[in-house]
Amino acid sequence: MRVVEVTAYGGPEVLRMARRPEPEAGAEPGKVRVRLKAAGVNQADLRIRAGRYADSVGPLKPPFVLGTDFAGKLLDAAPGMPVGTRVGGFVPWFEMLTGDGTYAETIWADPEWLAVIPDEVDFTVAASLPLASATAQQGLDRLALPAGSTLLVTGASAVVGRLAVQYASAAGLRVVAVAYEGDEPELRVLGADHVVPRGVPEDIVAKVRAGDPDGVDGVFDGGIIGEALLPVVKDGGAFAAIAPDRVPAAERDIRVETVRAVPDADRLAESLRKVAARELVTRVADVMPLEEVAEAHRRAEAGHRPGRIVLMI
Repeated sequence: MRVVEVTAYGGPEVLRMARRPEPEAGAEPGKVRVRLKAAGVNQADLRIRAGRYADSVGPLKPPFVLGTDFAGKLLDAAPGMPVGTRVGGFVPWFEMLTGDGTYAETIWADPEWLAVIPDEVDFTVAASLPLASATAQQGLDRLALPAGSTLLVTGASAVVGRLAVQYASAAGLRVVAVAYEGDEPELRVLGADHVVPRGVPEDIVAKVRAGDPDGVDGVFDGGIIGEALLPVVKDGGAFAAIAPDRVPAAERDIRVETVRAVPDADRLAESLRKVAARELVTRVADVMPLEEVAEAHRRAEAGHRPGRIVLMI
């Protein structure tokens, strides 16, 4: 089968198409095979490829296969899911550290990772959701802000932040979103109470303070800005960091939570149903063939367009 390997740490040019043996039925007890149709390109993929997380992956060295998000069809039956069922989910890449990611034609998956994709949801849309949805929901869980609190969401134009805005609004939080200019009308529809244009952290802090002089109760740092945002958080507030290299040191009794999402098939299934019913909105920036993965990484790094780049397989 075709896969994309990281041949060494470095730029997008280190990504290479390769051939690996097709997984054989029953070879991995307790797991099922999924024939992929689409895989998402996440910011974590870019950081792993560049070697920024080399210390975090321990003995795992190139060549390995990147990728967490996936959407495809079952090749083996799973509980309640016959062969051919359209499924999505994400591989907990950091927890497994096998180097077997989703930039591949076929993967092994634990049935507990899998959610059924409604017929109304395209594979590319489904592949944009699993890790982002889990990160947003579990980050808000860790913040544990009561209804009526004010939450600052950075990176609100991208998939994780956009979902965090929607989930936070549904939970009764007042949401201040940091986003690209031009996204304000849509984000207000999605639940943001106020939208601040993205820019240097000092400008973001100043603009948020202009509307909230006392600061905000919490930050969901979907834009991976880090400690430069702490001045906008109230004493005793909370901060959710989604990247291990952008975790601020706690100060003023601010509770800092590091979020590394784990699969939650039930929540993912509900989110997919909401996407199908147009009650939840994700964002796909580009759809590209697997063979153009290096260009996909270049576009993601350059901020070509906000949203998830999805590889068609």
